[in-house]
Amino acid sequence: MASLVRALGSRAGASLRVRSAVPYRSFSNTTNPAASSEEEQLPFEQATIADILRAKGAGNDGSWLWCTTDDTVFDAVKSMTSHNVGALLVMKPDTSGAIAGIVTERDYLRKIIIQGRSSKTTKVGDIMTEENKLITLTPQTRLLKAMELMSDRRIRHIPVVEGQKMKGMLSIGDVVAAVVEEHREEVKRLSEYIKGSY
Repeated sequence: MASLVRALGSRAGASLRVRSAVPYRSFSNTTNPAASSEEEQLPFEQATIADILRAKGAGNDGSWLWCTTDDTVFDAVKSMTSHNVGALLVMKPDTSGAIAGIVTERDYLRKIIIQGRSSKTTKVGDIMTEENKLITLTPQTRLLKAMELMSDRRIRHIPVVEGQKMKGMLSIGDVVAAVVEEHREEVKRLSEYIKGSY
């Protein structure tokens, strides 16, 4: 999958326009208050994680994809399964709301299944990737930078954090879907150009 992201990213040139992974919705240029009511498309290299999260919508941005260190691994995996995701941000159980780390499907496989441990008695804090090793993004991070991180570090989920607040979760699926949509739109524009309708 990482090689797919790398290949797609290398083909996403300056002429491409970023569109949402959600069909028929493009990223709005919210930095220009004078912009027309018709949504503007941003050059691919200028697209940010905030654009991706905005296009996904508040209910789908992943800001609620978290658990605490005191939750059982069973409950965490159950939450991942019910929401069809592969990772949860882990928060400290106190009122500070501080980030403790991240727990992923890979952690579950390597530290529970392979080691023969019980997911119902093991706490998330015992198997998570700790905060000092956690890679995060901010809403202002460029999409291309996120693609580079996912490819170089071979990771599939990166929490989007602002300060200590969870803003969302970016998955490799989000990135691939956005780039594939770009190529689809580029093919459409080229087709219209060839047909003379441009």
